[in-house]
Amino acid sequence: MTLSHWNETEVTFFILLGFSGTFEMQLFYFFIFLMLYLMSLCGNLTIATTIWVENKLHTPMYFFLGNLSVLDICYSSVTVPKLLVSLTGGSSEISYRGCMAQLYFYVSCCSTECLLLSVMGFDRYVAICNPMHYTTIMNKQKCVQLATGLWLTGFLTSIIHTIFTARLPYCKSHEISHFFCDLPPMLKLACSDTFLNKLLILTAGGFLGLSSFFLTLVSYIQIISAILKIHTKVGRSRAFSTCASHLIVVLIFFGSISFMYMRPTSNYSLEQDQLVSLLYAVVTPALNPIIYSLRNKEMKNAMKRTINKIYYSKVYMANM
Repeated sequence: MTLSHWNETEVTFFILLGFSGTFEMQLFYFFIFLMLYLMSLCGNLTIATTIWVENKLHTPMYFFLGNLSVLDICYSSVTVPKLLVSLTGGSSEISYRGCMAQLYFYVSCCSTECLLLSVMGFDRYVAICNPMHYTTIMNKQKCVQLATGLWLTGFLTSIIHTIFTARLPYCKSHEISHFFCDLPPMLKLACSDTFLNKLLILTAGGFLGLSSFFLTLVSYIQIISAILKIHTKVGRSRAFSTCASHLIVVLIFFGSISFMYMRPTSNYSLEQDQLVSLLYAVVTPALNPIIYSLRNKEMKNAMKRTINKIYYSKVYMANM
């Protein structure tokens, strides 16, 4: 198909270039990403199920952690399955509507996680810095309202990005230099002015990303200040252990997101952006269950009880 012919036809599909290399390298990538995806599914599903089953975990902290686990399952499921198909020799094509749908759900998950991590930081701030009023401030009704609000905000924000991206004519190429449909590589294919799209990325990124990170940072400055005032070493260690896991996730997520979206599109690099995207879209959802469970004895004990309950219920049903 010539460029002039391509300009005259409507775009009906894109080709995701993904990860190039020999067959052996493609196979290596496949097993690595499959392992990470299974880790994400199994780990986050276990955490979400444990929080749902265990009454002792029906607290604000675990309520939001359960939301994060569900979000991470959605996050990785938006991008990884298509990547696995292409790595095994399947089609790298994705329809225009499929590409826009992938973009929509991906940006939705990204926006929602920004807000969710900020709310989780605020929850830890109230628990440590204002424990006497914790149950009043973070009651069940307010937690549900916060969770509903951040999910709706994420999905509504993504609608705007998707509409502005879908209105662009794509005539430079139909090859997306990425392993999924994301904003920066798609803007590179547009043959019209993308100023409004870039402005939207910066303003939305500033409102959601930077404001969420700033609020989280303020929460943790207050938390660390309160922890340092604790006189006993055991008390300081116990207080810090409840926040360290979340702080690690915050630094990884916001650091990679800032690099990806809060920089000039002229600095776009396929290799760099693929590595950064892998970090927050594939690796982080797989590591989150490990980070949260390994540093939390209460979670580990609850997970063991939940697994035992499921196992013995299956044995009981089999013997009936």
